[in-house]
Amino acid sequence: MGKLEVSSGITGFKRRALLWLVLAALASSEMTSLATPAFARVITTRTARRHHVVILIDSDDDKVMGHAISYSLSLARAYAEKHETVQIEIVANGSGIKLFRDDTSSLQQPLAALRRMMPDIVFSMCDASRQLAQEREGHPINPIQGARLVPFGIGRIAELQETGWAYIHG
Repeated sequence: MGKLEVSSGITGFKRRALLWLVLAALASSEMTSLATPAFARVITTRTARRHHVVILIDSDDDKVMGHAISYSLSLARAYAEKHETVQIEIVANGSGIKLFRDDTSSLQQPLAALRRMMPDIVFSMCDASRQLAQEREGHPINPIQGARLVPFGIGRIAELQETGWAYIHG
């Protein structure tokens, strides 16, 4: 069997994550429908039961970071099949801010694809962790496009849980 040749600028994990997203989209008509305007309408419909889930990523392990993407897609699919909606926020805290750093995130393309499929998803980066990393590394650290800063990632998790959001640890 021959190997799949991919540009040398893409790491093995990026390749696997991107390939997983493409295969998942092609293998499932439900997943393919996630990228359609009809799916976006289902996600934002206010008449259906709406679920709220916050996913914490506090590890810089690429495999753990990839869980945030797969969990989000699985949740969206599961609730869409039941004609229900879900609001998801991924919070990066501590070393997990690597997920949303524009200079270190290995998942920028899969995250951009996730945002296209789920325009209501929220990406939050802990500003306290970002500031510590800036001091330690001696250069500015900016979030990826579409990510926002929250004062304290763990505080954001607590706020959401206090309002009834389900919590998943990546």
